[in-house]
Amino acid sequence: MKEIPLYIGSFKDAKRNNELDLYRESFAANCYCKADIENAIRNNFDGMHLKANCIKDVVSEWGFDRTIFVLANTIQQHDYDGRFSRANKAWAKTVFIPEDSRNSDFIVYSHPAILDGFVDSVRKTYRDLNLWDKTHCIPPDNLNFENKVMVLKPETLKDKYKTPDYQLFYAQSGFGCSPTARGRQVYGRFLADGEYTHFERSRFLGQLKPELVPDWAKEKVREFEKPSIKKQLAEAPKQPEPKKDVKDKGAR
Repeated sequence: MKEIPLYIGSFKDAKRNNELDLYRESFAANCYCKADIENAIRNNFDGMHLKANCIKDVVSEWGFDRTIFVLANTIQQHDYDGRFSRANKAWAKTVFIPEDSRNSDFIVYSHPAILDGFVDSVRKTYRDLNLWDKTHCIPPDNLNFENKVMVLKPETLKDKYKTPDYQLFYAQSGFGCSPTARGRQVYGRFLADGEYTHFERSRFLGQLKPELVPDWAKEKVREFEKPSIKKQLAEAPKQPEPKKDVKDKGAR
């Protein structure tokens, strides 16, 4: 998969934030993704039906986030077209697409009725990941994250880590834990494997409702709350620590 970060912002945003290189790279990827969707439909439509695995190559190449972004942009731009289902129109509106005159450059121009079926397949495959969503969470707005099991937004994670387990993050410290602090970084651990890292506060859907926390995750939290080996050896002579090969799970 081409790991090109999806830029969620307009050309004006990128210019103001000195991020034009990121914008241009992401914009080009959007256009290539759009072309690949058109090719996938062309090559997998037999005149009556789309092949069941028609989305596989596109998602493998560009990832769920960009594929969804391009499809949602297309439907938003063609919201007037009755050949797109109401369900897919409603879904498209849940995806934030910044206003930008260049959005028209990555509209998918396959036949709308066939493209609607392609969208159905992408949405079903994504739903089958069984990811946590806002309905499972306590909203983050006025919440202190510290020592809570938080849920990462799916788009924060690379596709291979888009699982319910890897969405769970035990927040431990950082100014971002506070809803009122100016700092935004939240430090803690992935419950799935214990990796210590940090994310911005905005990357979280909220706190997983306590009644939904899996037993394995509760056990992990108990492990993290035990005095660490570092703490136990704090008064011992300092020894060089081995370097850890940290996985890069984030969709930066």
